[in-house]
Amino acid sequence: MADVPTVSIIVPTFARRAQLKRCLDGIVGLAVAEASFEVIVVDDGGPEPLDVLVASYAERLDVRLIRQSRAGPAAARNVGAAVARGRFLAFIDDDCRPEPGWLPAMIRELKQDDRRLLGGLVENALTKNPYATASEHISRFVYEYGQMAGAREPFFTTNNMALAADLFRAIGGFTTAIPSATAEDKEFCDRWTAHGLALTHVPTMVVHHAHDLTLAGFLRQHFNYGRGILTFRLMRRRRTGGPLLPQPLKFYRELVSSSLRRPSCIRRERLASLDHGQPSSIGRWRLAALLAVAQLATLAGALREAVFMWRRPSRASDADRRPGAT
Repeated sequence: MADVPTVSIIVPTFARRAQLKRCLDGIVGLAVAEASFEVIVVDDGGPEPLDVLVASYAERLDVRLIRQSRAGPAAARNVGAAVARGRFLAFIDDDCRPEPGWLPAMIRELKQDDRRLLGGLVENALTKNPYATASEHISRFVYEYGQMAGAREPFFTTNNMALAADLFRAIGGFTTAIPSATAEDKEFCDRWTAHGLALTHVPTMVVHHAHDLTLAGFLRQHFNYGRGILTFRLMRRRRTGGPLLPQPLKFYRELVSSSLRRPSCIRRERLASLDHGQPSSIGRWRLAALLAVAQLATLAGALREAVFMWRRPSRASDADRRPGAT
């Protein structure tokens, strides 16, 4: 019988063969000496078979492929977690490549205290893409804001997250009740903290995110965020009576203005290449404009979902489904 791995790395994927290959190449390069790991690739009903690609890594990785009918990334992660053998679960997306020290940093933290949900640092790998840069800036701001006292919705994104497998299963996994395939990370972290468990940001857990966005893709992404965030808040209000209102106005004002006066939101290891605290690939004012547009798109998505729920009450009742159910 094969040894039980310390960590199960779960990679959901859909129709991104080239990105998945880069992700697996990064996993091959992980610097792990004192622990073992397995890799579970979950193909969410993509149009192109991945058997040959995944099998090409079999001599270098303990890797297996699971294929499911299209059900979304949350369901794919749950399927991977259901068959995982590791003591710990690590989630990474197919368009992310981990740095060699990603897994050692994760294991070190979880062995110190495995009742914490770890979130690592997500770096934009496409620094010349203004929309990817803006998305990274938003994520970094949200991380920093979530560490402040009184933050209403601290959370970690599912493309760089790790935790104990038994706690993941006990809490119920990721919800599949959010129709836009977004905000399941917010909902899971909210349930996690409701159980009295801690969130810990680990900046040495680094992955490089290569999401090649166009303006249309950028707007669609944040529109869907708005849809998902509204559904999440309805679920939370029904479960705990928590507020439906978004973050205070100060949050949005600080976010938009952060490109002008919060250089800490930009990756620290690239400070030497910055021009007055801003990457050369995108100017301060252009970044501020994209941040404002992103928030408007998020608001539009929330309003769209609210109208849809009002017209079809059954959609609103779907938010009461058990988290993790498929």
